[in-house]
Amino acid sequence: MLSAFLALIGLLGAELALVEGQNVPYYPPKATNINNLTFVINGTGAPGIFNSSTTPKEIYGLYNWCNMPHARSSEYKTPAKEYKLQYVEVIQRHHKRTPYSSNTFFREDVTWSCEGQGPLYVEFFSSAGQGKDTEAVHWQAYSDPLNPWTNTIGPGFVNSTCQFPQITSEGLEDSITHGTDLRNVYASRLGLTSKFDPSKVQIRVTNNEITSQVASGLLKGLFPSTPSSNIEVQIQSSTFDSLEPTYSCPNANNLKSGFTTGSKGQIWQDHLNAAKSIYASLDAVSGIDPNDGGWHASFDHYYDNLSAKLCHSKSLPCSVNDTSLCVSESMAETVFRLGNWEYSYLYRDAPDTAAYSALRYGAWVLEMRGRLQLWVDGKGDVKYYHNIAHDGSISPLLGFLQVDVMVWPGMGSEVAFELYQKDNTQDHFLRVLWGGQPMETSTPLGVLDMIPIDDFFKYIDSMVGSASSLYSVCTQ
Repeated sequence: MLSAFLALIGLLGAELALVEGQNVPYYPPKATNINNLTFVINGTGAPGIFNSSTTPKEIYGLYNWCNMPHARSSEYKTPAKEYKLQYVEVIQRHHKRTPYSSNTFFREDVTWSCEGQGPLYVEFFSSAGQGKDTEAVHWQAYSDPLNPWTNTIGPGFVNSTCQFPQITSEGLEDSITHGTDLRNVYASRLGLTSKFDPSKVQIRVTNNEITSQVASGLLKGLFPSTPSSNIEVQIQSSTFDSLEPTYSCPNANNLKSGFTTGSKGQIWQDHLNAAKSIYASLDAVSGIDPNDGGWHASFDHYYDNLSAKLCHSKSLPCSVNDTSLCVSESMAETVFRLGNWEYSYLYRDAPDTAAYSALRYGAWVLEMRGRLQLWVDGKGDVKYYHNIAHDGSISPLLGFLQVDVMVWPGMGSEVAFELYQKDNTQDHFLRVLWGGQPMETSTPLGVLDMIPIDDFFKYIDSMVGSASSLYSVCTQ
């Protein structure tokens, strides 16, 4: 009885330590220009490509915000012949889109048309009766000047026919290409046909519609012989979705607040103070109130606004009140350096980021581990599992794995988990690809290239423990 009581006390103590950011192993990232605030503020140049989905072949692998590198046959390295690929799980960010409405200026000086394109929906699908054959519809945004509320929240992009956000036609093309590239890498290695087979392949999306929009293009590239029809994709309730993620974890939020606005947040506050003159220049163009806390808590809003325009060949904005006052290329580059610095700090540089990521994304990692375990136990059926998610999904995953160089995951960012079995043994090995190449981490696991699966499972245990302990730590 006493031993059981002491064991319980020990478990509760370990959970409390996780809440406080202790006991979770933290390995600092590599020092680069990405997380060097002096360079970010005073340096020059953008941290990659921000004006095209195309990366020249000779530099493929370079950070491209508009269309991040992913696994392609031209760069893919096949392991030694004695290793047989059994299972692949991919998680990616959606492809390029219009900016969120919360990231647009009250009145934009450029137009953005989505005429002839938009989210496609079936009113309702039923596997039986007349519902098997309903008509598909797609949304086409419009405004009516007779609606007196039309201009009360700002026209943003005047008379736009877009949703904000929606995947653009260019983003859809990138999604199709992404699917084609993955097919060229994995279809023959996993024995997949050109038709979607739900017994061998599963696709998962979030409750944000843009992930389903990407899925439609991705599936066309992955399974080109699949007839146009309703394809079932997996989705969890928005109340507990682990992929986006949306499950409640107040203690994760508390940790993040601690190293941004709280007692451990001096570095974060220092970077905002160092960027005051940059904010002032941007506000003068955008018309954003300098006292608007949302726009000045980070560079998220300005980053999304400027990068979405550049990725779609639109000009940088000028003031609608003074057309000679514009965001310069160097100002935009500074915003992009600051955005990447912020994500490096939020998910890798602050010491509590490991514990934060463990809480924030631990549920999805545990689910993924379970799918790997099925194959290790000889019970696997699904050979390919593809998750379409967000930067808020990829970022804590990179924080969980403790990637050695953290960036803001751009459009189409991809992490692939490849499970191999060695010939004539029961030994399984894992390779994790980030941008199509083995991921380099700061952990003792080093480069995640054909590491014993048990070592990876032990690392997950060290970060998050069991599902019940994760739930307890999040909610206690």
